Amino acid sequence: MQDRPPHRVVVLALEGLLPFELGIPHRIFGRPVGAGGGRLYDVVTCSVRPPGPVRTDADFSILVENGPEALATADTVIVPASYELGPVYEEGRLTDELAAALAHVRPGTRLVSICTGGFVLAAAGYLDGRPATTHWSNAAHFQRLFPRVRVDADVLFVDDGEVLTSAGVAAGIDLCLHIVRRDHGTAVANDVARRTVVPPHRDGGQAQYIERPLPEPQLTSTTGARNWALARLHEPLQLRDMAEQQSMSVRTFTRRFREETGISPGQWLVRQRVELARHLLESTDLSVDQVARDAGFGTAQSMRQHLQSALGVAPTVYRRTFRAGAPTAG
Repeated sequence: MQDRPPHRVVVLALEGLLPFELGIPHRIFGRPVGAGGGRLYDVVTCSVRPPGPVRTDADFSILVENGPEALATADTVIVPASYELGPVYEEGRLTDELAAALAHVRPGTRLVSICTGGFVLAAAGYLDGRPATTHWSNAAHFQRLFPRVRVDADVLFVDDGEVLTSAGVAAGIDLCLHIVRRDHGTAVANDVARRTVVPPHRDGGQAQYIERPLPEPQLTSTTGARNWALARLHEPLQLRDMAEQQSMSVRTFTRRFREETGISPGQWLVRQRVELARHLLESTDLSVDQVARDAGFGTAQSMRQHLQSALGVAPTVYRRTFRAGAPTAG
């Protein structure tokens, strides 16, 4: 089977960048291969200036071999975080140099930010009227600076079609894996996650990482209930059933569950069932009705509504996209 030309990802390296976040796209998008053995993504790094050294926030610089013209070749542009955004962070406006660089981006190019890279997309106007996120500690400032952006500080990332934003640091991994999953399916994304030794999907959002007073850890864990539920997703689970696994009242269990995961038990269950349905649609020949039952949605109509809400497509469309000629992980 002949692989299609690789999707080009261009990563914009800004002065004061965080080396860890710069490396995320190369690590995640550099792994997937198609059925013919060719890479699914071509990842390059560019600067806003001619090729040369770019300072990091560490005690070293990196040598970037591509200038801003590389942005014109991108199918996806990724802007990682920087601690030296200057007027972008302070005033919400692009420097002339950065504006000139972004002018190379072709219309229709997918735009992605990691952490404070979202300030660049917002200052360029790409986030106007859109939902977006950034690191929780910068969210209030982000919203004041860009009132036309619908900021959600509780999530790990936001997928708004061709513009995607992530929260801080490791949330960039979550977002990049999500993009691989969106482009090539769960099996390919899971393979990348295994090779990178990270979970293919993290529960909850940023709320679980914001420092706040919590009960003693040994009294708060709802892990047992989550594991119990994961083994029974095909059953009609009730909130009280999960609470009983931890010997808690429903009210206490709900509060502690949200403290640990950042979302409600009901939202968590739906997410797990959507992921199971995706896996079954991709990897089995089960009918849509059977997938709906095995994933715990009960009826095909219920599953269709949930997948449409979560993925924007119907089950049959999702299966056709990721089973009919979709590349497999190598």
